[in-house]
Parts: sequence; structure tokens; C-alpha cells
Amino acid sequence: MNKFAGLIAASILANTSATAEDLITSRIIRAGSILSASDIVTPNNHEALRHAIDIIGMETTRTLYQGQAIDVLGLRTPTLIKRNAIVQMEYIKGPMTISSEGRALDKGGLGDRVRVMNLTSKRIVTVIVTGTDSVKAQL
Repeated sequence: MNKFAGLIAASILANTSATAEDLITSRIIRAGSILSASDIVTPNNHEALRHAIDIIGMETTRTLYQGQAIDVLGLRTPTLIKRNAIVQMEYIKGPMTISSEGRALDKGGLGDRVRVMNLTSKRIVTVIVTGTDSVKAQL
């Protein structure tokens, strides 16, 4: 093993070991699950508790195994719109608002930009997710 491989291995081990501030899973959590307080081992300090409050309610992007440290890069805002779902679209231009139905071409959470096909005109527009199965487009 050359010295660079040894440094890389040491760096990987240092980044995967849990510290006092890391939050640890209490059970296996499947990808796409919403984190709850019962999914996290009770934090033992104030900083970890604040961090736990921030991530409760987030959705996992991959499976987390029991005893594994929770990485915030593996979390996202909960999915409110699923791909191919029928969504209520609002087009807003000044004081005028037009409502229409569309089909989501992407999935997304609150504030995410997704593509939606207007079912009436068949045009594809990029919109912002505003709630469960609802989006808003600025013209």
C-alpha cells in the first residue's frame, strides 16, 4: 500500500466514525421514509439535539442502517409531488391568475422546481412546488 492509499483510507475512516454530535439511527430506515424522533438514538448533548430537531421530518434518499450516522447529504425535503401525478397548476401574471391541471414530469418537495405538462395545451412548463399536488408558475 503506498502512502497516498494509506492517507485516503485514514481519511475515509475518520469521516465515517461517529462523534458526539452525530445522530445515529435506531433502526433500519428505508429510502423515501420520513425521519421521526423514534428513528434517532436520543442525542446526549444540546448541539446534537438541535441538529436532530432540524432533520426530523426530512425524507431519506437512501437506506440507512441501524447504528449508522445520519448524513444530511442523504436527506431532502419530503416529496409532495410524485412523477406522473396530476397536479393543480396556477399561472400568475400580475393580478391575473389562471388555474389548470397538469401532469408532473418530475418529483419534488416544497420549493423545488419541477417540469409539468399542461393537460390542456400539452406544453411543458417549469413550475415551483407550493404544496401537495399543487404548483405555481410565474409568467
